[in-house]
Amino acid sequence: MAKRIAIALLVLIAVLAIGAAVGLHFAAGSLRDKVREALGPESEVGEISLGWSAVEVRGVRVPGPKEWPTADALRAARITVTPDFRALFSSRQVRISRIVVEKAYLSVFRTKDGKLRLLPGILERQSDPAGDSGGGLPVTIDSVQLHASVLEFFDASVARPAHKVRLERLEARVDDLRLPELTSRTALNLEGIVRGVQRDGSFGIKGHIQLASRDSEIATHLKGVDLVALQPYLIKASETGVKHGSLDMELNSTVKQNHLHAPGTLTVHQLELAPGKGGMGTFMGMPRSAVVGLLKDRNGQISVKFVLEGRLDDPRFSLNETFMKRVGASMAEGLGISLESVAKGLSSTTQSIGSSIGKLFGGK
Repeated sequence: MAKRIAIALLVLIAVLAIGAAVGLHFAAGSLRDKVREALGPESEVGEISLGWSAVEVRGVRVPGPKEWPTADALRAARITVTPDFRALFSSRQVRISRIVVEKAYLSVFRTKDGKLRLLPGILERQSDPAGDSGGGLPVTIDSVQLHASVLEFFDASVARPAHKVRLERLEARVDDLRLPELTSRTALNLEGIVRGVQRDGSFGIKGHIQLASRDSEIATHLKGVDLVALQPYLIKASETGVKHGSLDMELNSTVKQNHLHAPGTLTVHQLELAPGKGGMGTFMGMPRSAVVGLLKDRNGQISVKFVLEGRLDDPRFSLNETFMKRVGASMAEGLGISLESVAKGLSSTTQSIGSSIGKLFGGK
C-alpha cells in the first residue's frame, strides 16, 4: 500500500510538473505578445522565462524610426520583474518589488529645432481614444534599477550630422514610484562616465522628486568632462577650436511650490584653445582674448559661482536665459569686461546646459 501511494504521488507530481511547464510555455507566449504590443510593432523580444517569483525577459530591442540618428532606440540584454503577489490578493493593487534592467542601450535625439525625443515608438505613439481610460488598479514599484548600461545623446541643434555625447557604465536606481497619481516622494540616484576624446569624465545625480507637484531636492555634479567632446557647445563652428581642457560643475537645486533655488559652481581646468585669427572669437560667449588672459593669471583655471532663481510656473521665467545671465555676469566680473559684451557674445553652451537642467526640473 505504501509503495502504491508513493508511486501515485510521483505520478501526480509528474503530471503537475508537465502541466505547469505547458502552462508556463503558453503564458510566456501570451506575455511575449503583450510586451511586443507595449514596445511597438517593430520591436523584438527574445526569450521570456516565467519563474515562481519573477519574470525574466531577454533580448529586447526597439529600433529607431527612419529619421533616427542610430539603428536602435533601445536595447536590453535582460529585464527582470519581481512582483509582490501578496499585495495583489490582499489590497487589490499591483505592487512590483523590483525591476532590474541589465546591459541596456538608450539613444536620445535632440532635433534641429531643439525638440528632445526619447523612445518615439513608445512615448510618441498616438493613444487610442476608445481604449482604457486609466481606471485600472494602482501600481506601486518599490525599485527600478539600471546596471552596466549606455546612453547616447545625439544633438542636431548644434551640428550636422548630429553631435554625439556618450554616457557609459550607467548605474541608476529609482525608488518608490506610485502610478498613476505620482504623488510619492521618489528617490533617484544616477551615476556614470561621460566619454571624451582625450579623457573620460564622470557625472552624478542624486536626490528626490515628487513627480506630480515637481517639488524636488537634487544634487548634480560633473567632474573632469572633456571640453574637446563638448566643443560644439562651447565655440561657434566658424571660430577656433578647443585643443585641451576639462569642465566641472556642482549644482544643488531645490524646487518647492514651483519656486526654483539652485546655487552652483562651474569650473574650467587647463583650457587650451587653438590659434585664432588675430585673437578673435569667443569661448562660452566670452571674448577669446580675455579668456586666455585670465587663464594666464589663474594657473589655467576659471571658476564661476552662480545662483538660479525663479518660479517655474511664471510664463516670463526662462531657465535658459536665467542660466546664461547668471554665468555670464559672474564670468564678466572675473574677466573685468562689460555685461553688454557678454550679452552679445553668449554662445550655445549656456543654452544647451540650461536646456538640460530645464528637462531635469521640468522647466522651460
